[in-house]
Amino acid sequence: MNKELNLNPNPIVAFLKKPSCEFTKADIIRYISENGIRMVNFMYPAGDGRLKTLNFVINNEAYLEAILTCGERVDGSSLFPFIEAGSSDLYVVPRFCTAFLDPFAEIPTLSMLCSYFNKDGELLESSPENTLRKACKAFNEVTGMEFQAMGELEYYVIAPDKELYPATDQRGYHESGPYAKFNDFRTKCMAYIAQAGGIIKYGHSEVGNFTINGKIYEQNEIEFLPVKAEDAADQLMIAKWIIRNLAYRLGLDITFAPKITTGKAGSGLHIHMRIMKDGKNQMLDGGVLSDTARRAIAGMMELAPSITSFGNTNPTSYFRLVPHQEAPTNVCWGDRNRSVLVRVPLGWAAKSDMCRTANPLESDSNYDTTQKQTVEMRSPDGSADLYQLIAGLAVACRYGFELANALEIAERTYVNVNIHQKENEDKLKNLAQLPDSCEASADCLERQRAIFERHNVFSSAMIDGIIKKLRSYGDRTLRADIDGNQEAMLELVKQYFHCG
Repeated sequence: MNKELNLNPNPIVAFLKKPSCEFTKADIIRYISENGIRMVNFMYPAGDGRLKTLNFVINNEAYLEAILTCGERVDGSSLFPFIEAGSSDLYVVPRFCTAFLDPFAEIPTLSMLCSYFNKDGELLESSPENTLRKACKAFNEVTGMEFQAMGELEYYVIAPDKELYPATDQRGYHESGPYAKFNDFRTKCMAYIAQAGGIIKYGHSEVGNFTINGKIYEQNEIEFLPVKAEDAADQLMIAKWIIRNLAYRLGLDITFAPKITTGKAGSGLHIHMRIMKDGKNQMLDGGVLSDTARRAIAGMMELAPSITSFGNTNPTSYFRLVPHQEAPTNVCWGDRNRSVLVRVPLGWAAKSDMCRTANPLESDSNYDTTQKQTVEMRSPDGSADLYQLIAGLAVACRYGFELANALEIAERTYVNVNIHQKENEDKLKNLAQLPDSCEASADCLERQRAIFERHNVFSSAMIDGIIKKLRSYGDRTLRADIDGNQEAMLELVKQYFHCG
């Protein structure tokens, strides 16, 4: 445990000398009392996918005890479309393990994410956070294993173009300054996210960079490390909030929108997953992909069309899911292959000790690299409801263990070629397609909804609400209707610029 605490950037962890998963109410009160904290924020995701905030000024310790114990009432009908005004009161109760210092507050402030409860003191059936909790519980009950996840958070930074050290169009991948202009902004975001409890893997500039109307658009990415799926969603939610707030204070504009304009790289929200048992990664068996991993992949192959309902939630999402843009269009999977829907990233299965080769003074490392293997779902984007998306993936991976023919499905949908090249047209014809609009995605969810509702994971009210929202866009033919119309595309992007 000491290794986990050493160098931890979260000041609450450092002060209490315990991991956040062990925080208690007494710990929170002690930290507030001994560190001059004057305010507490409750934060909770609503139906629009954004964090909402309720501020408390600390009057005295009795009041602090009361809000930490009882939570507070909120108007659920203003937060979720499925809650009616006549019975709208909900409770929000803080989860102490999510506590972090607000890096932007002038008055010292401690913030916590909350869970929703109904009038009977039960977790709200249709809240996104509870849906993910139920999905992970069902996964564990069916498989006996733990579902872990992490996200790749891609976004564009937009600012006036100073025309100094211009970047090469669509060649921004891992670019350094001065050609990449917003590396300092990204690293400051990473520092704040880490202080708020985010377990970050790395950050870098991404492929997309271009100029339009005197503004530079630069794509960046912050990628996390695998953790319990519930924690992964919390970390992504806080990270998006931090990135937007820091950008606002620096006079920059930020978008997680899936598509900015035609012919330029869109922004995805790739989700990596691994399955754990007794602290060991189950994705490999003897250095090759395990049957456990293949079953999970088979479940994603079967439910991929309806997973777009959670991960691709506005019309611009489907302008990203087009051929030749490193975004998937077909239901298939493969190794190290960016034309597929589910990618098995390059692992560390080689038997050589690369560290010693690069550093001859080092002794044998004997590092267990099997922990690093994941599989990556590449269709989702920044419009996703983070909790619903990861819950949907947990359902899909669990479903793979419920299918008698899972390994046959995995074999049939595997590809080891670029399916968009002309010589592979025959292979392409045999693969199912992802939906091409929100309406088509809603149709897929309607057909497969029973699987998501199984084990009481997604409530029928939540599925009804998602389908209703997706169909409300009326975008069934939109992609064809504005094909080649740059002006119409930019207007559409503007409408959904601040999604998710």
